[in-house]
Amino acid sequence: MGRDGGDACELVGAFEMVRIAALDSLVMALGGGETTRLIGGVVRDTLLGQPVSDIDMATRLTPDEVIARLKTAGVKSVPTGIAHGTVTAVLPSGPVEITTLRRDVSTDGRRATVAFTDDWREDAARRDFSINALSANPETGEVFDYFGGRDDLAAGIVRFIGDPLQRISEDHLRILRFFRFFARFGKGDPDPAAYEACAARANDLMALSRERIASELLKLLSYPTPVVAIRLMLARGILKPVLPEIITVDALDALVVREGSGGDPIRRFAALIGPNPAVAQDIAKRLKLSKAHGKRLATACGSTLPITSIPALAYRIGSEGARDRLLLSGGDPAPLDSWKRPTLPVTGGTLITRGLEPGPIVAQTLAAIEDAWIDAGFPSGDDFDALLERLIPAKPSQS
Repeated sequence: MGRDGGDACELVGAFEMVRIAALDSLVMALGGGETTRLIGGVVRDTLLGQPVSDIDMATRLTPDEVIARLKTAGVKSVPTGIAHGTVTAVLPSGPVEITTLRRDVSTDGRRATVAFTDDWREDAARRDFSINALSANPETGEVFDYFGGRDDLAAGIVRFIGDPLQRISEDHLRILRFFRFFARFGKGDPDPAAYEACAARANDLMALSRERIASELLKLLSYPTPVVAIRLMLARGILKPVLPEIITVDALDALVVREGSGGDPIRRFAALIGPNPAVAQDIAKRLKLSKAHGKRLATACGSTLPITSIPALAYRIGSEGARDRLLLSGGDPAPLDSWKRPTLPVTGGTLITRGLEPGPIVAQTLAAIEDAWIDAGFPSGDDFDALLERLIPAKPSQS
């Protein structure tokens, strides 16, 4: 059927998903498929035969009506985004976000003021890309496609709904979302109008919170093949307003080949930054990454000089950091699979019994012994005793 109506083709995968997720009772509580539909990613991914991670629904009911109906049905609800019409139903199989149909009243590039509506097309028109505006009746599997999303999905086209410049002015994050969705679904060249609009409005990224930028970029880098999308961004200076340090994808390209499809986004981010921990620390602070992610990013961006001892590297910076460094520098991280961190077989108390005076000298000596122990390949037993004897001869016994 055409773009303005439903497609009679059954969404077979969605039917299976509905049964598995026990959504039938939820849909019934919300008035059935005429009132409430599956929306967005769950429909898109099911059509592609891909796993569904999140289930979103749209409804003609107001948030208050949704909450009341869920309560009557004995389903716990959480008003996760009540100002924008979103209520989360907590099911045994996982959460389901239910959002009242909306239209934009005003936007400023970062947030929107919305009004509720009962018009499915009007709600679909405010979404970003045609492939994200698909909806489906969860009872019949009928797919509703108002803007050619199914054709775009089949062709690998990520296309804005309406004027790309206008859509970006409504929400600047759509620039990054365009490249993220292109990395996942795109085939061939990007949609020209969308690409040009993203390049023209690149400076709008500076108005976004750095947390939102980081979230989108890390999602993009988590996809199996992010290189083409990043290269397109760099070619038109789209990242320059917020991440001017990133100038090449060569290291990322090589890393993706070494990693295969199971790449880690923080490690891939390190490949974009290069071997410069100071720059990595600055970027982590600027994007307000978590302390754990910031530390890992800086560690991964350390020296890529030849590594003579993988166990020594792992001991000094941790197995995760060592794996990052090895993959980034072309090394083989396989030895880390069975590596376990050894324990230095001496304590400060032992050094005191060997004649050292209590105080700072004990910690300094212990550090020197640890360095020698690491360089010697972590000896134990008699071999360690011999090393210790060379560094700190045993105190003569008192007669």
